[in-house]
Amino acid sequence: MVSCFLIVSFLFAFSLSSGERTLKFVTVLYRHGDRSPINAYPTDPYKESDWPQGFGQLSQEGMKQHFELGQFLKKRYTGFLSEDYDRHEIFIRSTDVDRTLMSAEANLAGMFPPNGSEEFNPDLKWQPIPVHTVPVDKEKLLSFPLEDCPRYTQLMNETEKTDIFLNMTETYKELIEMVRNKTGLEKANIETIWSFYDTLFCEAKHGMRPPDWVTPSVMETLKMLKNFGFQILFGIYKRKEKCRLQGGLLLDQIIKNLSNAAAPDSKQEVKMMVYSAHDTTVVALQEALNVFNGLQPPYASCHLIELHQEENGMFTVEMFYRNDTNVSEPYPVSLPGCSQRCPLQDFMNLTREVIPQDRDKECQIRKEATDTAVIIGLAVCGCLLFLLVLLLFVMLCRLKDPMGTYSHVINESDS
Repeated sequence: MVSCFLIVSFLFAFSLSSGERTLKFVTVLYRHGDRSPINAYPTDPYKESDWPQGFGQLSQEGMKQHFELGQFLKKRYTGFLSEDYDRHEIFIRSTDVDRTLMSAEANLAGMFPPNGSEEFNPDLKWQPIPVHTVPVDKEKLLSFPLEDCPRYTQLMNETEKTDIFLNMTETYKELIEMVRNKTGLEKANIETIWSFYDTLFCEAKHGMRPPDWVTPSVMETLKMLKNFGFQILFGIYKRKEKCRLQGGLLLDQIIKNLSNAAAPDSKQEVKMMVYSAHDTTVVALQEALNVFNGLQPPYASCHLIELHQEENGMFTVEMFYRNDTNVSEPYPVSLPGCSQRCPLQDFMNLTREVIPQDRDKECQIRKEATDTAVIIGLAVCGCLLFLLVLLLFVMLCRLKDPMGTYSHVINESDS
């Protein structure tokens, strides 16, 4: 009986070791495509009416970018996904924003052009594919930074007091003041200047001339400050804690999906989870992974997380970042402390510190050690004051009755 069990175990192990490396699950996170600016600044010569669909909307160029990304994904995962769209294999989730929803739809048009029975109009090389979302006020997975966390707000306030933040503010105070005066923006600062740069960037992309004072040198400096603005959102100061309150939520869900796909008795049919979101979403995830390169993710940039089963049966995680359409292959990304093919368990262990255990509790305002010291100090002072008052009271009592502590002695010689 024992010998039979050993033989079966040997054959099972041999079958695993002699197998091929196989792809089991893929997570895709991408930023939307090219868009119109989110808003205009007070002195902006261009208004919302100058944009075909208004502010914050996906442009024709953005649609092309995502159609091309969809074709890239189709080619990369040929043989992993079915040739035709299969609703059991892929699930698409987007924020409830026009440009991300439309980007997902353009992307899917590139991935799954209809074939044969999928065609409902021979003149239309497109088929409807569901893109799932939740209302903006319910979004806790893809829209960062989440503003429902008092502790995160406190961390951002503390970030503004760090040496690096103060040095940046001091170094570029003249530029920021010029931006404030030229644009009419009352709250122009290190944290908000990205919005002005974004407007100029979008306008330039669409052939709109910038104001004369916005020279190439000014644009380069604004770009650098914009990138710094992305860095401080989830990094620079107390990165791990910021990530637990923000991007760690998305990373937690991704790891759960990987674990489910790797489970021995897994019945998970979905092979690919696609998230259509924003530049801040990509940054939040990459900061949680500690792989952010410090640069704003470009339009239609894409972070890939692949789960593979190796020849010996072990599961590994590989990551890639596609932020340049001029290269045929995405750039490999390695989790710090692990190889490019990172064992799943190591991947989970190395990211554990940025996964929230109880976010609601962690979001509560903490009492700093200095506050505790102040309370203790006040308590000690209170006790000393009480003892001083007590001592004064005793002394006053004695002064009122100076003979109270003496007894009259009879002079025996007088008797």
